[in-house]
Amino acid sequence: MAEVNAMMIRARCNFMVRNPVLDVKRLGFRMPVMGRRTVWCSRRRMKGRVVNGVKATMQVDLEDEERLKRLEGLEATLGLDIVAERELKEKGFLGMRKTKLVCTVGPACSGIADLEKLALEGMNIARLNMCHNSMEWHCDMIKKIKKLNEEKGFCISVMIDIEGSQIHVVDHGAPSSVKVEDGSIWLFTAKKFEGSRPFTVQASYEGFSEGIRVGDSIVIDGGMATFEVIEKIGNDLSCRCTDPGLFLPRAKCSFWRDGRLVMRNHESPTLSSKDWSDIEFGISEGVDFIALSFVNSADPVRHLKNYLSTKSAKSIRVLAKIESLEALQNLEEIVEASDGIMVARGDLGVEIPLEQIPAVQEEITRVCRELNKPVIIASQLLESMVEYPTPTRAEVADVSEAVRQYADALMLSGESAIGSYGQKALSVLQMASSRMELWSREENRNNFLPQHQLGVSLHDRIAEEICNSAAELANRLSVDAIFVLTNQGHMASLLSRNRPGPPIFALTDDDSTRMALNLQWGVFPLRIDLSEDIEANISRGIEVVKSKGLVKQGDSVLVVSEISPARAASMASQSIQLKTIV
Repeated sequence: MAEVNAMMIRARCNFMVRNPVLDVKRLGFRMPVMGRRTVWCSRRRMKGRVVNGVKATMQVDLEDEERLKRLEGLEATLGLDIVAERELKEKGFLGMRKTKLVCTVGPACSGIADLEKLALEGMNIARLNMCHNSMEWHCDMIKKIKKLNEEKGFCISVMIDIEGSQIHVVDHGAPSSVKVEDGSIWLFTAKKFEGSRPFTVQASYEGFSEGIRVGDSIVIDGGMATFEVIEKIGNDLSCRCTDPGLFLPRAKCSFWRDGRLVMRNHESPTLSSKDWSDIEFGISEGVDFIALSFVNSADPVRHLKNYLSTKSAKSIRVLAKIESLEALQNLEEIVEASDGIMVARGDLGVEIPLEQIPAVQEEITRVCRELNKPVIIASQLLESMVEYPTPTRAEVADVSEAVRQYADALMLSGESAIGSYGQKALSVLQMASSRMELWSREENRNNFLPQHQLGVSLHDRIAEEICNSAAELANRLSVDAIFVLTNQGHMASLLSRNRPGPPIFALTDDDSTRMALNLQWGVFPLRIDLSEDIEANISRGIEVVKSKGLVKQGDSVLVVSEISPARAASMASQSIQLKTIV
């Protein structure tokens, strides 16, 4: 019975789309769904008529006296990111960029003026790599980002990226990158020392050289530079550079023998004491995301999420980084356990053949979309722009392909953290993603992925069907925008999963939800006070958006609501309404 009723929702919605009598600019509808639940697509003051069993109603008065009374004395703060607001005013609804942009913050962009330039260029999320810099430095960066949000009107989320179980990290001790010359001799040692020493590299753990032979190769950051082991001196390795290149601070390395990756047997905790210190720091600073490196199974993700649920008053989302062969083998369970995925292509490319990276990236993106988890494509998107002001054409094609695959976000690493052209690199991402999104719409490439059913309860399954139908309605009826009223962001994410043409404006009264939705494709979060009165919420939301000049007379919007009342005895309400702004 539940399946039949859920199917009825889509069937009736599709009937409405195909009926030529109905006009998106004039009509609304309503229909029963399950017992006392109702999907509403109607106004309060209506003159109605029945067409083939479906009640089609004509709007009489949007600015009715009753609604104005409800709005009187209510203070609503829009809280839309000023860059999104500017983009909407300049380009209209369909011109808004839907792919989100993540920037790694480092020495090259640590000043507040530099951070503001990145924010103005479209940075949605600032990533802090806890492998680098001091705790005090990261604290200062978070304060600067929050200051920009509070004083300048940005909506930038903060992500910390912790080391996880990685053990193959080496550091030359210099504060920035070092050029490695061909034939130069370097000493790799596990001995601890402060600062930097000429041609000396400090490894991250004592057993660094165990099992390594003379003739083996050490590959830095997936190929940035390569060394050959020419001598073992106790636990140290004397190495000659065979492939010159750039050596970043705290670089990751891998060992190769006869063209194969040397697998290392080691005992190390999933999360080190430093990781737990970084996690406590993230909790105290109120970060929005924690990215966990070198996740090989779902267990560490679940463990961290359980810990955060007991220690943090704020809802912090956990992202799992896919960067190993073992992670690929356990991909689906990792995606299900996490709040999102980062495809770390640099490290992943060390463990699988390079030619497999494109197909693996597309498969991870598909699984994430199917399971309704946001996915970030990271590593070497515009690597040449670390040193040069213009990207290669191949890099732009790579970025465009990630956008074509409907990845939720693209991420800059060294390009923004240590590069001389971070702002230009971000501008390239912005332009390339916007152009590819426009091309996709022009070519009608907005395909509906056969959706994997996520919900188990009837309530959750109905929410999925409502969002699937709403996204299809929005595309078929060419509405200007979708508004979703949400407490925790669930229906906003379900709408995003369908990748509809119109932008999705998520109205929420929860700050954690607002910042988390920054990672969802096509979702623009707005902060607004919500009550248990759905009609009042809808009216308030439209009124506030109108007051900012973001919608105008004649615009048609689809409104989807997902509000759970505070009183346990009250029934949660979900609805779709089609409205024309007058």
